[in-house]
Amino acid sequence: MQQLSDNRRRWLALITVCLAQLMITVDTSIVNVALPQIQHDLHFSQSSLTWVVNAFLVTFGSFLLLAGRLGDLAGRKRVLLAGLTVFTVASLLCGIADSSGLLIGARFLQGVGAAMQASVILAIIVTEFPEPEERAKAMSAWVFASVAGGSLGLLLGGALTQLLNWHWIFFVNIPIGLAVGMASRVLIPNDRGIGFSEGIDWLGSLLVTVALAAAVYGFVEPPTYGWGSLHTLGPLALALVLLTAFVGVENRHPNPIFPLRILKLHGLMLSCAARGLLVTGVYAMFFLGSLYLEKVLGYGALDTGLAFLPYTVTLAIMSLVVNRRLVARFGSVPVMAVGFAVGVVGMLMLRLAGAHAGFLPFPFLAFVCMGLGIGNTFGPLTMIALAEVPPRDAGLASGIVNVSQQVAGALGLALLATIATSHSASLSRAGHGVDASLVGGYHLAYEFGAGALVVALILVVTVLRKHAPRPAPEQVPNPQSAPASQPLDELEVNVEIPG
Repeated sequence: MQQLSDNRRRWLALITVCLAQLMITVDTSIVNVALPQIQHDLHFSQSSLTWVVNAFLVTFGSFLLLAGRLGDLAGRKRVLLAGLTVFTVASLLCGIADSSGLLIGARFLQGVGAAMQASVILAIIVTEFPEPEERAKAMSAWVFASVAGGSLGLLLGGALTQLLNWHWIFFVNIPIGLAVGMASRVLIPNDRGIGFSEGIDWLGSLLVTVALAAAVYGFVEPPTYGWGSLHTLGPLALALVLLTAFVGVENRHPNPIFPLRILKLHGLMLSCAARGLLVTGVYAMFFLGSLYLEKVLGYGALDTGLAFLPYTVTLAIMSLVVNRRLVARFGSVPVMAVGFAVGVVGMLMLRLAGAHAGFLPFPFLAFVCMGLGIGNTFGPLTMIALAEVPPRDAGLASGIVNVSQQVAGALGLALLATIATSHSASLSRAGHGVDASLVGGYHLAYEFGAGALVVALILVVTVLRKHAPRPAPEQVPNPQSAPASQPLDELEVNVEIPG
């Protein structure tokens, strides 16, 4: 009876942490559709409006490693509850904001809370579900919560903004945050962590947090200022200097915030590299696709959210039902290889959507293919990432997985935004119409996104396959998980034809 009770508690705890993850991923895209109304009401300039998005990204990306390690040291439940509290309070402040400064400040705070949540959720799932088959099912749910939240955010944001006002895209987090917090207190067991007996690496914590903040800032600025500007190169140079100093500190500290031994876990490092390439293609599909639907095809905010439903539904079917069985039968590497290949096809189908095309066939089929591709790759990638990680470093590994997506997403989208903007501008100067110029820029970016997926495919079938676990045939060996945080929406504002 006690075993049945504990099983029920674990699965209810899974639902709880998946809701926490969904709240984060929805928040990263829900703001997009409300930006015009926010700009009008709070008198943002065009350039300052991007910080409604970027403020969240900078703190979210920079605090992930620190929060993940704090989960290992102080206890993951404590860090999760603290993150939920910060995120919920920050959402309230965002909702009541009556000035641009208050909204941007609250968005910075939201990013801190989101990082604290996202950094430990994966570690909690791994700890609660040690058996491969159960972990596969649990992580399948997390895949969906982590990856589908972006399109759900567009749909929810469009509905709330049109039916009520932009304030409600933040207020909606409050009852969810309170409910998830109360459920977490009851359902997630207390863990004390490994403790601070050897001291806290305050200097290393400060260096890595500021370095990541500088790096993310540098990565999100190019669409506004260009890659050669001081706004971009200055923060990136600072990040490099601080990371160099950070490595030196970690080599000497008895209880480092980032034990350098983690770098020897090649499965973790290689899977994060493949994930970074994947999210570059995903963000190209997601955000450039949104711009194409709204700016070229004339879709409204709610219509754009609905247009991504084929992606969301396909992803749900693959991640929650099909992928686990495919990996059990064929192994993670063949399934991932097919997933990356189908993702490439999806990107190239977006390349075929012209200035006067309808939603059918190419955008629709592209979104279906991307759902198939992502649903078959994120889970096995996370399984490989965590297979070699010792329990004492699970929180840090979870943070690394999230950082790989966050930083790669920021860099990849900034690159693709610059490519799209530059090519669109050159087409416009050559005499092409506005729609044709925009579409030409998007198409070139899609090609680069497809190229990133091809590189990831090569990585999987060559070096990463050596680190894929080989479970017993009767087990379902595919713990599915996805990168936390799916952010970066500034493209909505920045990809424009000059003049």
